Amino acid sequence: MSAVIVTFFGTGHLRPASGTWASVIAVVLAVAAYQAGWALAVPVGCAVATVLGFWAVPRYLAQRPGEDPPEIVIDEVAGQLLALSFTVIPLWRNAVPDLLFGAWPGWVTPLLLFRLFDIWKPWLVGRADRMGSTAGVMLDDLWAGLFAGFVTMALAGIYHGVLAPWLG
Repeated sequence: MSAVIVTFFGTGHLRPASGTWASVIAVVLAVAAYQAGWALAVPVGCAVATVLGFWAVPRYLAQRPGEDPPEIVIDEVAGQLLALSFTVIPLWRNAVPDLLFGAWPGWVTPLLLFRLFDIWKPWLVGRADRMGSTAGVMLDDLWAGLFAGFVTMALAGIYHGVLAPWLG
């Protein structure tokens, strides 16, 4: 069971860039949930992926060599859903009907920023990654998701509050 969870139903075995595949699949599922009227499934999915990840990663790593094998992608799923929650919840509260095409920056920006922070590993992301523990496997991606969410909201604020009035 832990292998199914940590690989997100086998997604972690996709090559190359299993983490990117997991992020893209998480975005596709989140957008589909939003479009179906289940916007709150995104933060709930983040919470579920986080809890399951903290449960499954130590069990999986006890049976496998390496600190963070590439097939472990539940951390990317949790982090990506966290980043998306920063846009999905406000869009849902403002009754924006179409995330896929109408509000596409609401999923593209968190995807790109999450992957950037996950690969670059600045500040707390890198510190968590260097922990060398099973908790660090999850925490670096949760930090990356949090940073991606904050930066996405800052960019949205700049666009909507500063640039949009000037652009007409």
